[in-house]
Parts: sequence; C-alpha cells; structure tokens
Amino acid sequence: MLSFHPVRFTAFLVLALSFGTLVAQESKPVRVGILGIDNYQSVAYTQLFNDAKATGDLGGLKVVAAFPSTPSNDIPESVDSLPKWKEALSKYGVKMVASVDELLANCDVVMIMSLDGRRHLAEASLVLKAGKRLYIGRPIAANFSDAVSIIRLSEQTKTPCWTSSQHRFSPGFIGMKNHPEVGNVLGCEMYGGCPTVPHHSELYWHALHSIETIYSIMGAGCVSVSCTSTPIAESITGTWADGRVATYRGIKKGAIKYSGTVFGEKGVSVAGVYGHGVPVKGVVPTNDKYMGYEGIAIEIAKFFKGGPVPVSANETMEILAFMEAAHESKSKNGVNVQIAEMMKKAQK
Repeated sequence: MLSFHPVRFTAFLVLALSFGTLVAQESKPVRVGILGIDNYQSVAYTQLFNDAKATGDLGGLKVVAAFPSTPSNDIPESVDSLPKWKEALSKYGVKMVASVDELLANCDVVMIMSLDGRRHLAEASLVLKAGKRLYIGRPIAANFSDAVSIIRLSEQTKTPCWTSSQHRFSPGFIGMKNHPEVGNVLGCEMYGGCPTVPHHSELYWHALHSIETIYSIMGAGCVSVSCTSTPIAESITGTWADGRVATYRGIKKGAIKYSGTVFGEKGVSVAGVYGHGVPVKGVVPTNDKYMGYEGIAIEIAKFFKGGPVPVSANETMEILAFMEAAHESKSKNGVNVQIAEMMKKAQK
C-alpha cells in the first residue's frame, strides 16, 4: 500500500500550481492596440492575429482595442473607410476606446494605422513615450523631417519602432534576393503606381511601395539618386556603392501594376507580382495562396513578441534619404544628388 507523505504532497502541489501559472502566463496573448483605423491594413492584420486557428509566428497575439480617431477630411479614402473598418473590427471583438490614453492602458504593443502621415509624429510620440513597441503603417510620416523625428524619438526613448511597406515582404519580391536562377543581384527595375497628394511628400504616398521593394531586393548601400519627371511617369535611378544600379518607374498615367525585373550574375527574371510567390523560369505563380499581408504580418508578430526590428533604423533612414534625394534631383532638372547630402540634412 502506498503511504501518504504530507510534506512531499505539499511540495508537489506547489510545483504543480507554479507550472500551471507559468503555462497560463506563456499562453496569454500579446495585446495589440491600433491607433487610427481608416487604413484597410488595420482589418487585414486583425484578421490574421485574431484568427483562432493562428499558429507559429502568427499565434500568440490578439488585437484587443482600437482608437478610431477622426477621419482626415481632405483624404476621401479616410472619410469613406473609417466607418467600414470600424464595423469590421468590431466583428473581430476589437473594443473601440475613447482616447489614446485608454488605448495605451489596454494594450502591450501598438500599430499606427491612420492613413494620414501628418498625424504620425504626434501619435508615435505618445506611444514611444509610454514605452510601447510600435509598428507604423505606410507612410511613416508626411515628410522627411517628421519621419526623422520619429526615428530619433525611438532612439531617445529606447523603445523599438519600425515601419515598412507590405510589399517588402511579398514572397515574389523578397524571394528574388537569393533566387537560384538569378544569383547575386546586380540590379533591378521596379515599377508601380505613383499617385500623389498635396499634403504629403510626393513619393511617400504610393511610390514608397516600389522603392522599398528595391531595397528588399538590393539591400542598403545606395550613394546617389537622379530623377526625371513627366506627366506620364517618374523615372528614378539609384547607384549603389559597389556599382549596382536600380531604377523605379512611377506610373502616373496608364495601367498600373506592381512588379519589375531583376538582373543577376546567373540570369534575368521577372520580379514576381505583389502578393504572389517567387517566379520559376520567368513564370509568376497566380494560383498560389495570396499573401499580400501575411508576409509582413509575420514580421510584425515576431517583433511584437520581443524580436528585433525587421528593418533597421539605418536602412529606413537610407530609404527616406533616397526619396528626398529624388525630390531634390527633380527640382534641379535631374542632376545626381548624393545620399550623404540628405543624411546631413537629417542631422540638422
């Protein structure tokens, strides 16, 4: 017959309770808050994070609260979208709160999803000063000065923050960097839509998608930029320190598509199409699983669970300087502008 030992039983019970508490703590999801909801991405990421079947990197997070703010009346998409996305988020169990303070009190990490980049510096300041990890949806800001201020504030508060276009992590684009049929990348030509709005620096609105894709494929290291502009298109050329060259065609008129061509030591290939997989023998898969937002959502999730920023502040600064150099070149009839000059401008 087994004998009962009260001391051993008590020790076992304490151990069991401690283990149960640990499991409960580990299974508790990271609470995500959304600041601004007039961007469709607020819904796209919530669908992925709040999916009861989410596993792996996408598991362990839940969007719990959102501060809808007010629409930007000079951005029609903001006015039209806010009520739609508010209703959609509510269906996923996201609580609408009345202030940023209430949002911060109810979450562990924050996504800024407001369409209007003019708001982002003020919004980011509140989040970073509260010590909450932060992801900012495109655009990081409305202009170079505000964008630099956000990066500096992240450094000053020692609170991790990053931004990226979702195009960067689209499988067919990011997969070109080490494509076996291309080899080491020597250059690329990317194209995409380039609509502009009067209240944002012209390349911040949509052109950023393709410019960030260039960096996804080429990596950092651009030293000079030139830009030629017509009513039909923007043509921007960047030269890298090792002699590689990348170009961007910003489509202002005519059919719009987001893709490009990659040039490598082994071969030349189409760069895929946004949301789809890596091309094989020049053929882009179109019957595969659409991953327009899943790629970047995985990176956001890993970051929110304590991982490093997927895109460094240095690379983000270079992308901002690239766009600022293009603007400067355009204003000076297409002359080459050095990235270093724009970096100095950021330090003032």
